Amino acid sequence: MKIGLLTGGGDSSAINAAIRAVVRKALDEHYEVVGIMQGWRGLVENMMEPLTMRSVSGILHSGGTILGTSRTNPFKIDNGVDRVLENLKAHSIDALVVIGGDDTNGVAHRLAEFGVKCVGIPQTIDNDLPGTDYSIGFDTAVEVACDALDKLHTTASSHHRIMILQVMGRDAGWIALISGIAGGADNILIPEIPFLLEEVVERIEMRRRLGKEFSIIVVSEGAKPLGRQEQFTASERRDAFGHARLGGVGNWLAGELEARTGYESRITDLGHVQRGGSPTVFDRVLATRLGVQAVEMVKNGAFDQMACMCRNELNSIPYSEALAGIKTVDMQFYEMAMLFY
Repeated sequence: MKIGLLTGGGDSSAINAAIRAVVRKALDEHYEVVGIMQGWRGLVENMMEPLTMRSVSGILHSGGTILGTSRTNPFKIDNGVDRVLENLKAHSIDALVVIGGDDTNGVAHRLAEFGVKCVGIPQTIDNDLPGTDYSIGFDTAVEVACDALDKLHTTASSHHRIMILQVMGRDAGWIALISGIAGGADNILIPEIPFLLEEVVERIEMRRRLGKEFSIIVVSEGAKPLGRQEQFTASERRDAFGHARLGGVGNWLAGELEARTGYESRITDLGHVQRGGSPTVFDRVLATRLGVQAVEMVKNGAFDQMACMCRNELNSIPYSEALAGIKTVDMQFYEMAMLFY
């Protein structure tokens, strides 16, 4: 058995922990492992190299991915799928383990129609893949955001300002919600619920009446005010999967709040800081467990499925379910958070 391993889409912490787990478990089963460089691009352009114990030594704590990544979509490249099939055959690869989000795993699911045997591992800091409680990278991103909120509190209170923290989250506000609860944010704005600007202003004014001369707001990049149809974008360009680069809601919000409240307002956009650095303990263990589970799925012939963790138990879920829409935030969590506004 020879397994091909690739990582695609946006990077995050703990991908290397998953790579390490896949390789060590596969070698323990006496399988060969081939690393595919730069995501699906590596399969299109035939960029591969063997992975050994030495290849994955010392990478558990390292962020990013030793294989590299890209947002390549072979279905959008001339003869892209044919080249993928040719290269899989040329390297005698029997199965693929794919680490990524909905776009990367979506390609794997489509390739099943061409006879490619794929197993997926959920990896996205947005934590928006159905079927799994957590995706690799989410816990580390939340830790980064919560640390930023802790730091912003001191400068906000010192300068009597409104401090806005913009975090990632295109269609699901998990990072904003969980970090906002843990970091004591005074407002949490998420993509699932268009916000009413007047209500945000009223919460700030209520704090003023209570003697609180500052406010902390955490906002997902995909959040938008009630009545606005489109999300704020930093560029009209779209990637190979049709996604525009989001950005701007924090700056817009800062300007509106400063004009309406008289408080100086400042925006901190964490951007790619959320993706980098050493993974948390939880992410390292999660990635390790999912990596081992993925190889077990290959061993058992559970293809066209994604490894998952539900209620701390490992399992698998068909891609048809794992890619069916977006896992949005739990409204009970959101309603609980509103108790502390």
